[in-house]
Amino acid sequence: MTRFTALLLPLLLCTVPAQAAELTASVDRSRLNSGETVELTLETSDVTQFGKPDLTALEALFEVRGTRQVNQLNTLNGDNRATTRWIITLLPKENGSVVIPPLQLGDAQSQPITVQVVESDTRENQNSLDPVFIEASLDQSSVYVQAQAILTLRIYHSVSLYDDSSLTPLQIADARIEQLGDTRTYEKDLNGVRHGVIEMRYAIYPQHSGLLTIAPQTFSATLVDTQPSQDANAQGPKPGKLMRVSSAEIPLTVKPKPLTYPVDAPWLPARSLSLSESWNPEPEHTQVGDSLTRSLTLKVEGLAASQLPALPATDVNGLRRYPDQPVLSNQSTDRGIVGSREEREALVPSRSGAIDLPTVDVVWWNTFEDHLEHSSLPARNLQVANNPSLQVDTPTGNLQPSVVDNDVLWWWKLSTLILACTTLLGFGLWWRARWQPAVHRAAQTGPSPRTLMDDIKRASQANDPQATRQALDAWARQQPETLADMAARFVPLSDALDGLNGALYSETGQHWQGEDLWRAIRTIPAAERVQDPVGDSGLPPLYPK
Repeated sequence: MTRFTALLLPLLLCTVPAQAAELTASVDRSRLNSGETVELTLETSDVTQFGKPDLTALEALFEVRGTRQVNQLNTLNGDNRATTRWIITLLPKENGSVVIPPLQLGDAQSQPITVQVVESDTRENQNSLDPVFIEASLDQSSVYVQAQAILTLRIYHSVSLYDDSSLTPLQIADARIEQLGDTRTYEKDLNGVRHGVIEMRYAIYPQHSGLLTIAPQTFSATLVDTQPSQDANAQGPKPGKLMRVSSAEIPLTVKPKPLTYPVDAPWLPARSLSLSESWNPEPEHTQVGDSLTRSLTLKVEGLAASQLPALPATDVNGLRRYPDQPVLSNQSTDRGIVGSREEREALVPSRSGAIDLPTVDVVWWNTFEDHLEHSSLPARNLQVANNPSLQVDTPTGNLQPSVVDNDVLWWWKLSTLILACTTLLGFGLWWRARWQPAVHRAAQTGPSPRTLMDDIKRASQANDPQATRQALDAWARQQPETLADMAARFVPLSDALDGLNGALYSETGQHWQGEDLWRAIRTIPAAERVQDPVGDSGLPPLYPK
C-alpha cells in the first residue's frame, strides 16, 4: 500500500497544474475603424508557466505595436491567487471581420476572438496636420424625445502630452447624460502619422422636442518639449507649450412622441426590448399555502434602468401577493446602455382549483424600425391542489355540474336537519340562561394568559416570525373575540399582522422585526375588548340582561 501511494503522489502533483492551466483572451472593444489599434489581454493563473505567449500566429493579420506584462496577487477569503496578464497592442492589416487566432502558452491555448474593422475616410483636412485636435460625432442626427443618442469625443495627438490634460465637463440643457464605460486609449494612423487617441462616449437623452445644440468641448494639455535647450545655463527641463483645442458645435433634432402611441401607456423609445419570467419553484405541483416566487425581467436596449416603468402587478383572486423591491442595473455596450429592471414577488395560493394569471403586456416604440410594438408574456394557468396539512376549508374551484348520488344527498339532508335542531336547542338554552343569575366561570385549563403573553413577548423580541405566529394563535384561542375581530377594531394590530404574514410567506422573513406586533398586543384599548360579565370582584352585574 505504501509503495502504491508513493507512485501515485508524483502523478497527482503533475496532474493538478495541467488541469489548472488556462489561458483566457479578451479585447477592450470588438468594433473599431481602420487604422486604429486594439488591445488584446491574455491572462493565466498558472504560476508554473514562464516566458510569454507565442505571438507568431498574429503576424499574418496584425501588426504587433507593443507588449507589456502585469503580475498581480489577489487575496480572497484567505486564499492567495496569482495572475499574470500580457497586454498586446495590435493594428489590424485588413478590414472586415478579422479573427485573432488562438495563442499558445506552454500547454494552454486561448480561444479565438473576432473583431470588426470598419473602413474609415482618410482625414485630409487641416486638423490632421495639427499636433492635437478633437473630433466630436453623433451616431444619429435625429432622435425621439427621451430616446438615446450617443456622442463620441476623440482627442488625437501626434506628440506626447503631460498628465495635466483636462476636458470641459459635458453639460447640455434639458437632457440627461450618462457616460458609457471608461475612457479608452489607443493608436491610429492618419496620413501616415501615428496618433494617440483618447476616446470618451456619452449617452444623451433629450427631455424636450425641438432642436438641441451640443456646445463645443474644449481640451487643454501641455505638450512634452522634445527640443534640446539652447541655453546651456538653463536649470531643469524646459516648460512645454500649453495647447487648447475645441470641437465643432453639433445640432441634434429631437422628434416628439408619435401621435399613434397609446396615451395611457408609458413612453418607451428603445432599439430593442425583451420581457422574460422565471419561477422558483416551478408551479406545476402547487398546493394551497405554498410560496411561489415569480421574477419578471424587463431588458431594454437604449434606455437606462431608471427610465423603465414598473411592470403590471399580479393582482389575482386566490393569490396573496408579497412584492420585493425592484432590482435595477445598467450595462454599457458598443451601441449604448442596456437597462434592466427585475421585479420579484411571492405568490401564495389561498384556494385550490384553477387560477388564471393574465397576460403581461408592455407597449414600446421601436426606434430602429420606427414603429409601435408589443412585447408580452402569455397568460398562465395555475392548478392548485388541496393541502392536507392545512386545517382550513378550501373551495375546490369551478365544479362542473354532475349527477349527485342519492345516498350522499340523503346524508346532506340529515346533517342539515341535525344542525337546525341543535341550533334551535342552543338558542333555547341561551334564552333560559339569560334570566339566570350570573355565576363564576369555570377554572380555565391550559396555560395562563400571563404565560401566553410572555411567549408572545419572547418570540416577537427574538424577531422569530414562526414562533410568534404559534404563540399568537395560542393566546387568541383564550380570548373572548377572534384575532380578526381585534385586528378590525385596532389598526396598529392589523398593520402588525400584515407585516407578520408578509414575513411568513416571502423571502424577507429573516429581516422581520417583532417590536411593532408586541407593542400592538400590549396597547389594545380596553374599549376594544369584550367586557367580562363577571368583574374581578366575582360579583354578578347590577343590571343583568
